[in-house]
Amino acid sequence: MSQHPAIEAGRVAVITGGASGIGLATAKKLAGLGMRVVIADFNDEALGEAARELGDAGARVEAVRTDVANPADVAALRDRALARFGDLALVMNNAGVGRGGGVLDSAESWRRVIETNLFGVLNGVQAFAQAMIDAGKPAAIVNTGSKQGITCPPGDTAYNVSKAGIKVLTEGLAHTLRNIPGCQVSAHLLVPGSTFTGMTARRGGEKPPGAWWPEQVADFMLERMAADDFYIICPDNDVTREMDNARMTWAMQDLTLNRPPLSRWHANYAAAFADFLAKETGRG
Repeated sequence: MSQHPAIEAGRVAVITGGASGIGLATAKKLAGLGMRVVIADFNDEALGEAARELGDAGARVEAVRTDVANPADVAALRDRALARFGDLALVMNNAGVGRGGGVLDSAESWRRVIETNLFGVLNGVQAFAQAMIDAGKPAAIVNTGSKQGITCPPGDTAYNVSKAGIKVLTEGLAHTLRNIPGCQVSAHLLVPGSTFTGMTARRGGEKPPGAWWPEQVADFMLERMAADDFYIICPDNDVTREMDNARMTWAMQDLTLNRPPLSRWHANYAAAFADFLAKETGRG
């Protein structure tokens, strides 16, 4: 399978949230392709276990405890990667947390989620992007978003806000990069579907049948990066791309058609949404 030009044996990938879930699965995939990997995480125990697992499989790996909400930590991560390996081919700003709460819930919980999810990505972009541009080599920045940042289902509004911010930030990054003469750095927004990650596993229970494994997300991400996709919107075992497209279109039409916000979950629009979804997916 062809790869994005940044994915090359001997080059270096830096992955935050790299001790579990999609981050660790991606590190394993890239190491298997001959890349050197730097994994960053806030959880010391999980980070050590992940580094041992990668090392035992033959990977050249560096593990760095990092609080992505702290710009100094992220800058230190960049410096450590350059000092150890001297290269930056792929940076995956993947670290994230959930359970920030609704609009009327604790402001402290909101800050925790937004500082980790949104500012963590911003810190990563600002710490790494210029060095990658200046290197003059093919490179890529992948930021992990969420479908919840696009369709914004009721519930964890803080999480939705953080992931919506990542979408807008990454779109702005892509525009900036493509307008820098000679720039060989691309930007990509990874939007997983339902995925059985460390975050979801800690909530208890076994993997739902509809969820993908993190390894499937990593494979899909690399496939779509090779195709030069910016929006990498993953399906899962229950939700097709056609269903995602319909849900995203309906969400935007709340604005263009002046419907109530989040009308997909409004009782008065339940039948209309069901009809729309069936029509758009060819199941009507």
